[in-house]
Amino acid sequence: MSFLIDAIRWIFGGDLSGTDPIPLALGIHLLYTAVSVAVAIVIAVPIGWLIGHTGRGRDVAVSVSGAARAIPSFGLFILLVLLMGVIHKPEAAVVTFVVLGVPSILAGAYSGFEAIDRAVIDAGRAMGMTEWQVLWRIEVPLGMPLLVAGVRSAVLQVVATVTIAAYVGIGGLGQYIIAGIPLRQLEMVLGGAILVAALALVLDGLFALLQRGSVPRGFRAARHPTRSRPAVATP
Repeated sequence: MSFLIDAIRWIFGGDLSGTDPIPLALGIHLLYTAVSVAVAIVIAVPIGWLIGHTGRGRDVAVSVSGAARAIPSFGLFILLVLLMGVIHKPEAAVVTFVVLGVPSILAGAYSGFEAIDRAVIDAGRAMGMTEWQVLWRIEVPLGMPLLVAGVRSAVLQVVATVTIAAYVGIGGLGQYIIAGIPLRQLEMVLGGAILVAALALVLDGLFALLQRGSVPRGFRAARHPTRSRPAVATP
């Protein structure tokens, strides 16, 4: 319990031992996360929507996603730093985090389309909708909750993994863990871990609200129908 108290005291004014101020480290951590997830979205969402809309290529996507999940992030990061050079460490970090985030977003994109009742899509086509209209007016809105769930999963994975970026000295909240271990400042190590966990929880809560808000109004009403009160008989 004393270690936890010391860690909290360190967060609110402890010795940083040459590391960046916490607000700066937090901003760098969020920047790497936002850029990496944004790039992963640009790559994965169009491919996922194409697979979900056409029904083709799903097996290939599952295989590629499974292979990407199996790649050790830290090993890939170090390999890219060695290949790209030390002056390109930020780029190597972003590539690593993009590879980590793509599988979850890709799965959310195509599974969102696959979960839609085909009768709804057939009804849209029967009404004369073009494939483009079916995509944007039916599939995208109805598939959005699962896509947001995929982005939510990717964000949490990337936030946790950005911690390793500090290993090569490019900042983030992980620098307190990396710097505190050789200095034997356990309060710094635990404080850094608490900051990363707190950031992950906050982002998870925000995306949970976003996921709930992405459900179309008609489906929310169907899930929570208004219960009519029983009529009271008058004498």
